[in-house]
Amino acid sequence: MKTLTLAAALWLGLAMGAVAQSDDIRQTIRSQLDAFKSDDFATAYDYASPTIKNVFRNPEMFGHMVQHGYPMVWRPGAVVFLDIEERDGRVFQPVMIEDRSGKVHVLEYKMIQIENEWQIDGVRLLDSDGAIA
Repeated sequence: MKTLTLAAALWLGLAMGAVAQSDDIRQTIRSQLDAFKSDDFATAYDYASPTIKNVFRNPEMFGHMVQHGYPMVWRPGAVVFLDIEERDGRVFQPVMIEDRSGKVHVLEYKMIQIENEWQIDGVRLLDSDGAIA
């Protein structure tokens, strides 16, 4: 009985940690989307990983890329978070985003944790079946 209780407590602790992790990841993405809605590219850029920041060099270039390459992210309608996935030690958060015309897009956010904060390390557009579009 003691072993069963310990196993249940351990499982519950891991589940609670996973829920907290999902909430933190989703809040990071939600905050970046909110920044894009306000054309606050500096704040949106703050949620990007160092790798992404090295590629785009500044918030203006980053904002330009999002406006032209991911308009559904720049001006999202409805946003639905799907189940987080872990593959090969990496964390991915799929998100369904409706664009201005009502078309639904599925994007996969690659997330990394740096100094206890989640950052966005890439986004790719998937087709409706979850494959790369």
